[in-house]
Amino acid sequence: MIIEEKLKSMGLELPAVADPAGLYVYTRRVGNLVYVSGQTPDINSVLQIKGVVGEDLTIEDGKKAAQLSALNILSVLKRELGDLDRVKQFVHLTGFVRCAKGFEEHPQVINGASELFRDLYGAAGVGTRIALGAYELPEGAATELTAIVEVTD
Repeated sequence: MIIEEKLKSMGLELPAVADPAGLYVYTRRVGNLVYVSGQTPDINSVLQIKGVVGEDLTIEDGKKAAQLSALNILSVLKRELGDLDRVKQFVHLTGFVRCAKGFEEHPQVINGASELFRDLYGAAGVGTRIALGAYELPEGAATELTAIVEVTD
């Protein structure tokens, strides 16, 4: 419960987990690794931040979208694990940014997620990462993130 207490002290809360929007599962556990399907900046199944970073959204808007997508990753991990303290480390984070042609600051946008994981888990919250630009994302979302985490038994 330490991680949830940290979230609360940061003024953040986990969004509710809705049913998947397609034919997939949110998480798949393989040994001590949990793979998390793509998460967008939703609250209660309602997209909160949509648009194109570098066009109608700023880098700061994109960082907020990435942070909210990261909170949704934590929500589905809590549902899978029962306790976010069971996350041992973040192994990999993939971040997609819906962005304008010529936009090159994808890493700064995805830092909105990476900074949250680091602030919650310390060095264990910082894993390998890729930040990519995308022309479109589901429902016009500004970001979509997937993660692989190592968990304790």
